[in-house]
Amino acid sequence: MRAAILFFLFSASAPGAFAVTPFLNEPDTGFNDGAVPTGQLPTLNSIKAIPDFEAVARHFMNVSDYAYYRTGAAGEFAYRRSLEIFSQVKLRPRTLIDVTNISLNTTIFGHKFTAPFFIAPAARAGLTHPRAELNLAEAAGAENILYAPSLSATKKIEEIAAVAVPGQVMFHQLYVSRNKTKLASDVKRIEAAGFKGIFVTVDNPVHGVRTRESRYGWPSTTDSDPEFTWESYQALRNMTSLPVIPKGIQSVEDALLAIKHGAPGIYLSNHGARQLDTSQSPLEVAIEIHENAPEVFSETFVFADGGVRYGTDILKLLALGVKAVGLGRPFMYSNVFGREGVQYLIDLLKEELTVDASNLGVADLKQLDTKWLNLGRLLAFVYRLDTA
Repeated sequence: MRAAILFFLFSASAPGAFAVTPFLNEPDTGFNDGAVPTGQLPTLNSIKAIPDFEAVARHFMNVSDYAYYRTGAAGEFAYRRSLEIFSQVKLRPRTLIDVTNISLNTTIFGHKFTAPFFIAPAARAGLTHPRAELNLAEAAGAENILYAPSLSATKKIEEIAAVAVPGQVMFHQLYVSRNKTKLASDVKRIEAAGFKGIFVTVDNPVHGVRTRESRYGWPSTTDSDPEFTWESYQALRNMTSLPVIPKGIQSVEDALLAIKHGAPGIYLSNHGARQLDTSQSPLEVAIEIHENAPEVFSETFVFADGGVRYGTDILKLLALGVKAVGLGRPFMYSNVFGREGVQYLIDLLKEELTVDASNLGVADLKQLDTKWLNLGRLLAFVYRLDTA
């Protein structure tokens, strides 16, 4: 049954007041997840929206495995915020525009893809399907979108690379091990396997307080190096010819530091809200950067993920200056159906993004900027460098 959680949100319409509002893990759009017997899958064509995949996965997966995917840090306020914050940014549609030939094609580091969204790094795809990340890689190759496996994948780096179609481009996520021999080996294996870029995670010096997953005995430690610094990042870049993009940028200060240190791109992410509760959502970070240092979006390539569930979410991030938008949990949930489910999600999101762009009046996604957005509800809460 769809669970509703009551919690307090600041009411913009009544300054100083608080209102109780329900949180729905998946909005009620008519999908009757209660009609799906536990441990069974409905027909794939019954899935009409991306959140439906999680409703199905929650019934299909055992409670421990689902908790690992679903967990956020501590009280999960950042998790809920990441999902709900998109509704606070309003779209400003334009009309009487020819939108018959909208293209989603995008270029990432010189590589051409059919959409500006990608499959973000997420661990343990084997919890939903025995072929694990192989389904994700194959579906991404068939649809020509970017996929970046996690270093904590179920399948090995080489196994994932082996299922790539000719010409397929994949990046790979990297955790910086405190074991320098292992770190050098990980980088060498990623490069040798043919991956074209590295997302190095920088937001997990230690494992987050993950109450939900800890109830089921999931490990609460990590091999990540807590001494990893910008100087260490420079040393890492010198270990490989691949572009190394810091993943987990959560402030305008760090975005500027990344550019200062020559990062070829930055990745706005709060680790799926699994590391630090009440951290800003990536959408809020994008707004913070836009308000304080908008040149970041032209000086480096910006990736982002976090709470994306709809085509409109992607349009809002693109309008702020993000160039490629990642989805993590939704693709992991879609994998309960195997490769077919992953590919179905890609097609569903491409169609939704095209329809939403059309109704926004955007004939070319490259035209998107903040003129298409009303940010008024959030601007009062943006961190300002000039008043710090």
